[in-house]
Amino acid sequence: MFLPTIVIGTQQWAKENLDVMTYRNGDVIPYVSNQATWDALTTGAWCYYNDDAANGPIYGKLYNWYAVNDVRGLAPTGWHIPTDAEWTTLTTKLGTRSADDSGFRGLLGGRRTAGSYMNNGSYGYWWSSEQNNNNPPNYPSAYIRYLGPGGRPVLSWNNKPEGLSVRCIRD
Repeated sequence: MFLPTIVIGTQQWAKENLDVMTYRNGDVIPYVSNQATWDALTTGAWCYYNDDAANGPIYGKLYNWYAVNDVRGLAPTGWHIPTDAEWTTLTTKLGTRSADDSGFRGLLGGRRTAGSYMNNGSYGYWWSSEQNNNNPPNYPSAYIRYLGPGGRPVLSWNNKPEGLSVRCIRD
């Protein structure tokens, strides 16, 4: 699979958010539009922001962390989901520059949270491949980066069932 790229420092990043419907091995990732079903998932799934397919070509798909962490591989061959350390390398290289100024194109695709969609056009959220083991078991979370006003990726964590974008990095 061809992904347009941008080189920032020593890293080669995909220029766009991931937009796949199958795992690397060809297995289909379920599309889930029903909010109650989505909220109860502990397996991989994807959706379009606001269940509107017109958002796909612009922002890619939103994936839950279970898709990100699936052993079948969400990223295409030759790519992977960035670790927290790889995101840190990117933000260190950016310094005070906006991600958009670097060519990263921080597409602000919003997110799917428990019960609703939010922040499309004002914030972008991307999964890392690492879970956050510091939260209690009733709040399973993984590390993310997000962009908002100012355009610099900021470290945070999100609940694993939430739907966020994925940006791949070259192996």
